[in-house]
Amino acid sequence: MDHLRHILADDPPANGGSRLDRAALELATIQFPDLSPDPWLNQLTELASQLGDRLRNFNDGRDFVEKAQSFLFGELGFHGNESEFFDPRNSCLNEVLERRIGIPITLSVLYMEIARRLRMPVFGVSLPRRFILQFDDGRYATYIDPFGGGRTITPRECFALAGATVADPALLQHATHKQILMRMLHNLQHAYWQAADFERAGAALDLLLIGAPGEASWYKLRGVAALKCKRFQAARQDLEKYLRLEPDATDKDAIQQQLEAIHRWLAQVN
Repeated sequence: MDHLRHILADDPPANGGSRLDRAALELATIQFPDLSPDPWLNQLTELASQLGDRLRNFNDGRDFVEKAQSFLFGELGFHGNESEFFDPRNSCLNEVLERRIGIPITLSVLYMEIARRLRMPVFGVSLPRRFILQFDDGRYATYIDPFGGGRTITPRECFALAGATVADPALLQHATHKQILMRMLHNLQHAYWQAADFERAGAALDLLLIGAPGEASWYKLRGVAALKCKRFQAARQDLEKYLRLEPDATDKDAIQQQLEAIHRWLAQVN
C-alpha cells in the first residue's frame, strides 16, 4: 500500500501527480488481500479508449459529458447500489468495475480516472451527503452526479443533494486525492463496523490515522476494534491515546473503567 500511504501522509493537490486509481485499488486490498491492480488499471484504460472512440473531438466538453453518460451509465450499465449501500464491495474499485455497481464516490473515481486518461478536466466534489463531479475546461462547465446515472446537475441541485439550507460555494470546492481516499476509507470502515468485521475495520482505521493522526475518535474506535479481536495491548494503547487527546471526553469514566479491566486481564496472563 505504498502509493496509498504516500497520498494519505502527504496530501497532494487535487488531480496532481499522484495516481488515484492505483491508490484506490490498494485500498481495496483490505477486502481482497491478493488483489493485483494491473488488470483493473488496464480495464480503465480500455474503457477510456472505447469512450474516446465515441467522441467527435476532444475540444468539445459538452460532447464528452454526454458521451460519457451514454457509454458508462447507459451502454455499460454502471449504476448506484441503493439497496446494499453499505456492502464493503461498493468501496472497492475492482468490484465496481466487475459488478458495474457502486456508491457515489467509487462511481466518481471510476469516471475521474477514465476522464484523466482522455485528458478531460473532471474534478471530485465532496458534498456532505453525496460525492459528485465537476467538468470544467474553461469553456464548458457542469456538475455531474454519477450515482444518479451520470446526469448533469445545477449548483442548486448540488446544494439540495448536500442538504444545505443556504447556497455555500465552499461546498463545491474540488477535493484532493487525499480527501477522496479518506472518505472512501471512512465509508469502508463504517461498512465493516456495521458487519461486525472488526479486523478489517481496524485495518481501515490504521490508514485513516495515517491521514489524520490527531483524530481522537478514531483511536477510540480502533481500540474498541482491537478489544473485540482480543488484542488487549493494542486496545490499551489506543484507548490511552484517546484520553490523552481528549482529556475531558464525555465518556472518560467509561473508557477508564475499560482500561482498568484490560489492566486486570493483562496482569492475570503475565
